[in-house]
Amino acid sequence: MSEKALRDTDYAYAVGRIRALELKLLTKSDIDTLLSAKSAEDALRALGDKGWDTENVTPDSFESVLTQESEKTWQIIEETVPEPDQFNLLKYKYDFHNLKVALKSIMLRSDNDDYFINSGTCDPAVLKKTVSQKDFKSVPEHLRDAAEECYTVLLETGDGQLCDIIIDKAALEHTVKSGEKSGGFMKGLARLMCATADIKIALRGCRTSKNLGFFERSLAACDGLDIERMARAAASGENDLLDYLGTTDYSECVGYIEKSALEFEKWCDNIIIEYVRSAKMTALGISPIVAYILAREAEIKAVRIIVSAKHNNVSQDVIKERLRETYV
Repeated sequence: MSEKALRDTDYAYAVGRIRALELKLLTKSDIDTLLSAKSAEDALRALGDKGWDTENVTPDSFESVLTQESEKTWQIIEETVPEPDQFNLLKYKYDFHNLKVALKSIMLRSDNDDYFINSGTCDPAVLKKTVSQKDFKSVPEHLRDAAEECYTVLLETGDGQLCDIIIDKAALEHTVKSGEKSGGFMKGLARLMCATADIKIALRGCRTSKNLGFFERSLAACDGLDIERMARAAASGENDLLDYLGTTDYSECVGYIEKSALEFEKWCDNIIIEYVRSAKMTALGISPIVAYILAREAEIKAVRIIVSAKHNNVSQDVIKERLRETYV
């Protein structure tokens, strides 16, 4: 079902609940409190005061809290919105991640089930079973081609890196396709997600001296980027890539790339947050709900950075450099 099949007013209850939940998002002041905590344990206690379930949790077991918070967000969406499938564009990344885990578990004959993420559109255990049985017709359609191709690649060459490339590109292509189908706000979001991922791939490929074939196989087509030109530029070297990017809708990224890899990675996350902030002014429709989901993802990422860094005795100034913009 596409976004246009529902009226904006059909989301009235969901948006009302989301607006109430936004009041519980961590503010800049809350983030500053976490930053000023003397230890990871103190940061966990501060999170507990904000309603996070950190009782009896240690820095070493903290990842389970983040997983729980992510799953809680999606449970709210499932319970609240009229058509939860409208938000699958934001869940497909978990499916493709789980496909990687399933394939590697099968080929290595190891149990990697702890790496599965349960927030996708399909049951990870079922996905693993269908792939292990080579029952590709039963694999969800958006994963089917990548699953079958990667299974063959692993059997014939054992090239796990190539499989990652195949799956990552399939994930980006499906994101764009889903955005096109939904239109409007979701289309713009999908475009940003794909473009920033493509630029990351091109830059990393440059810095590891990948050839043209790598870029042609890795980059996914999306509005605002000429993938063929970018592939050729990236294969020629970083200077040529930056020259090309300077002619695109994403020319702003060049300055951040020239500053540092960290500043560029932050830019990629920040422009998506800036895009969804427009939903603050929207009273109804799908965009405020999408914005809340991404705000929660950004919040969880920030908390992970802070607690992990404090657990490893990273200085407060370094932690600040790593943090992204927040939605609130």
